[in-house]
Amino acid sequence: MAGRIGRRLFVVFLAFALSGAAAAAAPAGAFPDIAGLVEKHGAAVVNITTAGTRKASRAQPEAPSQGQASGFIVSTDGLVLTNAHVVRGAREVTVKLTDRREFSAKVLGADAATDIAVLRIDAKNLPAVTPGDPSRARVGDWVVAIGSPFGFENSVTAGIVSAKGRSLPGEAYVPFLQTDVAVNPGNSGGPLFNLAGEVIGMNSQIYSRSGGYQGLSFAIPIDMALRVKDQIVATGRATHARLGVVAQTLNQALARSFGLERAQGALIAQVAPGSPADKAGLQAGDVVLKYNGRLVDASGELAAMVGQSSPGERVKLEVLREGRKRDIAATLGTAVPPRAAG
Repeated sequence: MAGRIGRRLFVVFLAFALSGAAAAAAPAGAFPDIAGLVEKHGAAVVNITTAGTRKASRAQPEAPSQGQASGFIVSTDGLVLTNAHVVRGAREVTVKLTDRREFSAKVLGADAATDIAVLRIDAKNLPAVTPGDPSRARVGDWVVAIGSPFGFENSVTAGIVSAKGRSLPGEAYVPFLQTDVAVNPGNSGGPLFNLAGEVIGMNSQIYSRSGGYQGLSFAIPIDMALRVKDQIVATGRATHARLGVVAQTLNQALARSFGLERAQGALIAQVAPGSPADKAGLQAGDVVLKYNGRLVDASGELAAMVGQSSPGERVKLEVLREGRKRDIAATLGTAVPPRAAG
């Protein structure tokens, strides 16, 4: 589990390391039918146990490690999604269904950049989730999580979408869905459902002072997870696009200095020599206002938009330079995969 427990907020990966841990009724119709949702779709959620070795730090030797987490079935012939950090360092991965059947799982691939892993179990005619459209989710919509917090299998929690398109430190590719659904260590890789019973996200991280739930939960949008899944199934790995800039978010003072009415856009602070951005003619000091016609509100949104594009894709950027707007076309490159931690 990443980070130290302290007074500062920090990101907590939700895989549960077993070696380190072991109201009045509401009127009918006052709340959504979560029970019906669970009865209909809960069988597609799985419990995942892992065994392997991990390093507590680079200076320490590997030590035996066991963990519990969550996942969900995305195809009736045995494809399962979970987080990449769940299976990192695992030599054995076991998937348990709600009917108590257990299967040894093969890790088809894991993408550290998006924290997505794809497993295969040898089973047929399995219950599978129905993917939804995260872009249609509204802030305030009800959502439901099912997973195995602290090893308590098939636990159900509910809440609302708190925000969309959140950027987190070190997670440049993912525009997270933020919720107030109670998720804890062990919920990693579990599904986030909308009230139609569709999966719109994969629970991945929390912000916390204590290491447990404090009302800030983050899920990877399901459309991104499925794109990564398709790449891994086809080639064994996922590739991501690269523009080659370092950008910062504009504050009010900077926006005024550029003649902008509000603080919107990504200010390019640095362009990597020889990068797609450099070849396209982007310069430090440019403010990226739109990416393929989509408004760029902050630097994190630009990074996520690039991350959701494909290497070799030609994209159009609307930039502000010296007080004038101009369109610049760039052909995206391929990002270098990050090194696995530990």
